[in-house]
Amino acid sequence: MDITMPDEQQTAAGGCGGVPEAGALLEKVPLRCQAKGILLYLVTYTSESFKVKGYLAVPQDVPLPAPAVIYCRGGIRKVGMVRKRRLLAMARRGFVVFAPFYRGNEGGEGRDEFGGDDRYDVCHAIPMVQSLPEVQPGPVPLIGFSRGAIMAMLAARECEQAGPVVIWGGVSDLFDTYEERVDMRRMLKRVVGHPRKQPEAYERRSPVYWIDAIRVPVMIVHGTGDTQVSVEQARKLGQALEAAGKDYTMELYDQLPHRFPKEADERALDAIFAWIRDKLDRVPAELSAVPLAKLPENSQDHSVILGKRR
Repeated sequence: MDITMPDEQQTAAGGCGGVPEAGALLEKVPLRCQAKGILLYLVTYTSESFKVKGYLAVPQDVPLPAPAVIYCRGGIRKVGMVRKRRLLAMARRGFVVFAPFYRGNEGGEGRDEFGGDDRYDVCHAIPMVQSLPEVQPGPVPLIGFSRGAIMAMLAARECEQAGPVVIWGGVSDLFDTYEERVDMRRMLKRVVGHPRKQPEAYERRSPVYWIDAIRVPVMIVHGTGDTQVSVEQARKLGQALEAAGKDYTMELYDQLPHRFPKEADERALDAIFAWIRDKLDRVPAELSAVPLAKLPENSQDHSVILGKRR
């Protein structure tokens, strides 16, 4: 059943007995936006049994439907929350941009698990985004920033309709993050566990150990002066992709920190979206028509460890 409400709000639901299916758009509420030529919405959609929220930015100065991208935020809970201006900068490149907050954040149901079952919040965002009338058909690219790299790579591994992936200042080995970020250890032990006691949980959140399962092109962007996620994590990811014979490119920005200053950020965004457009142009027509991946009912069944810690 689809319900459209005039101007202020749109709601949609589907599934057996009126229960929304995973990836169903429930609410699309317009927000005030100072940026000219861009519409901004607060979206609520379903992920497993939870209602999850996120921002949606739709450019108005390009022909619609337009290509879409999902931006996977970094941090956890309030730290690293999605910034509207980040979405607007991406939407100015002619893309519809969706950024999930992940479950348990900003009024969403469930609990943020830093790359546990909350990974489905990205997987289920893909069909939701594809269902939007403003969005072109086909695979949806992902941009994962910091912790969002874990989310984006997990989605690339598990979701057929995930498109090319950009890893920006991204975590590729959570064991390394535990060693590098003493200030994060308490949170990691509480949310993920201890790396010596729960190594499987860390491996599941570390793309370098299951890189063989990644079937889409990957772009790595990292500042060599990053003190929050070491550039060595970018190099390690690049080495793993190289060894596995994957399609990837890596751009390292000399001496730049975790968050780039404005001018460098704009240059990086230009390079990222040029790369995404190039990869989307190469997607065969038959791949664009591949049906959506069916996620398993038991999320644990999909948490396969495909590599071993060296």
